[in-house]
Amino acid sequence: MDAKALNEALLEIIKHRQELAAIDYSNPQYDDLEEKLHDLEDDFMETFGDGMERALQDIHDEYCPDSDVLVPIAYIAKKYKVGANNEYSVAPTEGVFVEMDDYPGKDTKLVILPSPPRIVLNLGIEKQEVVWTAK
Repeated sequence: MDAKALNEALLEIIKHRQELAAIDYSNPQYDDLEEKLHDLEDDFMETFGDGMERALQDIHDEYCPDSDVLVPIAYIAKKYKVGANNEYSVAPTEGVFVEMDDYPGKDTKLVILPSPPRIVLNLGIEKQEVVWTAK
């Protein structure tokens, strides 16, 4: 998998999601932005879907075998924070909920982040662990 191309695709989706979230449904640009976002997500799935699904399946097998693997775009967060060094992070509430026997009673979630492309496991509100990085 081409990590640079994966990163660029993720950044483009994130950019469009943030633009869409910043405007109201009544904005005349809303429909065009939404359509562009869906096209980007479709392109992402066509180009990186199989590889990301394999990575997610491996993660699920190791960490949360009782949870179903969803399509990769489901794991892209709704909101990202961008740090001073252009490093992306997410709140611990972001991601797809997964069941983990090792952490009963905690909200555990998987989320995809860019720069570098990686999958992070949010373990409640106190810990985030990188469980996969694109190579």
